[in-house]
Amino acid sequence: MRKFFAFVFFVLLAVAGWLAFGLLVPAVPPGPTFVMLRPGYSTRRIARELKNAGVIRSRDAFVLWHAFHKKPSLKAGEYLFQRDSNVMEVHERLARGEVYVHTVVIPEGFNMFDIAKSIEAAGLGPAAEFLKVATTDTGLISDLSPQATSLEGYLFPNTYEFTRTQTMRDMAGEMVKQFRLVAGQIGLTQEVPTTVTLASIIEKETAVPEERPEVASVYTNRLAKRIPLQADPCVIYAELLSGTYGGALHHNDMQFDSAYNTYRHAGLPPGPIANPGRSSLEAALHPAQTKYFYFVADGNGGHHFATTLEEHNKNVAALRRAVAHR
Repeated sequence: MRKFFAFVFFVLLAVAGWLAFGLLVPAVPPGPTFVMLRPGYSTRRIARELKNAGVIRSRDAFVLWHAFHKKPSLKAGEYLFQRDSNVMEVHERLARGEVYVHTVVIPEGFNMFDIAKSIEAAGLGPAAEFLKVATTDTGLISDLSPQATSLEGYLFPNTYEFTRTQTMRDMAGEMVKQFRLVAGQIGLTQEVPTTVTLASIIEKETAVPEERPEVASVYTNRLAKRIPLQADPCVIYAELLSGTYGGALHHNDMQFDSAYNTYRHAGLPPGPIANPGRSSLEAALHPAQTKYFYFVADGNGGHHFATTLEEHNKNVAALRRAVAHR
């Protein structure tokens, strides 16, 4: 009997030693290690993923520890492990849901093609998948723009934090949600498609916030007189949609056959050409009261505005002289 108890004691001691080793001794990840734990994974599947990644020493120790610590439950998501951790520490991180987030910066004036590239660069999935959502899931804005053929213009510029468990539709939805928030703050409630389209052109024409109401006035004055807008960014966007943009505009491009070509067609293009920020939306809502019909770059990041073609031609000549002397 004494031998039996001694045997049991040593077995229990061995189990305790194994458990202590599995629970307390940190594993050493091979450098920064990402582990993706998807919704629906069982505890054993989670333990296997962690063990295979070198994040924990023992799958069984993790499963046993969780059996006695089921609340709070383990959170699905992508986790980054960069330092030595034992099973208990890893389990606590999963219980708290310390999911890794990918930061995506969307500057003012980015179009849906630019945003798709940013999503891909952040490691959140292929650009083509985001573009598919942006060009088909118009139900997200059906109340704002019933005739929209894409989400262009409503993917509001901002800094976003996304996780890899979010779908492309989730991400687009967050951007549209931010647009709705800002639109409400500035009182954009009527003629939304027209305002957003005009704001997108303003956004692409100048990076100087103080100029945007004046740029808006040029376009509203032209629209009132049915004078073609002749906005180069619209031609660029037309070629982006067709996949033919070569990185620069040439004289022949002004004849490009597209409803977005505002050299060939008077009025606004069929939809936005980019995603405007708050100040461009405000400028489109409240254009300056001017008699301007023209503007040209001043060579220093801003623009010269003109009422007559003669005055405009003088501004163009001045720009060319300034460029020639650089």
